[in-house]
Amino acid sequence: MTAENSSGAAPILVLHKVTEILNCFSIEAPDPTLQQIIRKTGLPSSTCQRLVQNMVREGFLDRDGDRYRIGIGLVRWAAPGTVGLDVARLVKPILQQLRDETGESACFYVRDGAFRTIVAVAETRHVVMRPFMVGQVMPIHAGAPGKIFLAFDPEARKVLEGSELPAFTNFTPSTLAQLDAQIEEARAQGYFAAFGERHEDVGSISAPVFDHKGNLAGALGLGFPTQRVRPADVQRLGPRVAQAAYEASTALGYDAHAAALEHARRTK
Repeated sequence: MTAENSSGAAPILVLHKVTEILNCFSIEAPDPTLQQIIRKTGLPSSTCQRLVQNMVREGFLDRDGDRYRIGIGLVRWAAPGTVGLDVARLVKPILQQLRDETGESACFYVRDGAFRTIVAVAETRHVVMRPFMVGQVMPIHAGAPGKIFLAFDPEARKVLEGSELPAFTNFTPSTLAQLDAQIEEARAQGYFAAFGERHEDVGSISAPVFDHKGNLAGALGLGFPTQRVRPADVQRLGPRVAQAAYEASTALGYDAHAAALEHARRTK
């Protein structure tokens, strides 16, 4: 075995052993003892004890007397993924309805830093289409969904300050001043439409989705080829996208009246 293979094999073997230990925890048996973990994994006692101790130290496990539970650190790391899956499940029927009514691909995005990621999609049934896929990552300064994050997430614009804005087409905003004008438009009308900012033949219309606390949960919208949907169609499609986003917000427990009262309280 080469040195390279040897160095790569050890971490993989350790991860496999850690996985075996984590597999010892379940809803039916949430707090096994060390001896139960050793028996279930079949690992040597010394190896298992050492790994369990390390996992406690790193937050993967918590210890209570002679019993162990999944650590609060591991629960915290897993929470964002769980929330994302819950949101995607709740908004998927709304995306499908929006797709059926408009004929265009409907997507739901979440933000990660200066990028947005599709976490749920209902693809168009048209033969002529631009593919939109779960897991697809795009920058927030180009395209309508990104403008929604910049308009309704206070932290989003800060991420772009001092950074270069790559130009993908002649229509990509290249300065924060250009973005600020678009941000104000998105806030004023409750949705935003963009044409050719990331690809010259692709457009998008997007609106904000809020959670039960009134915070931005994501951006919901349509993606389409510009040969089929043109700026003249925005007046018709924009309000429908905004309505779908509101329906998604309601599904997440958003209360517009309560959110307005909370905003007024915070800004006193």
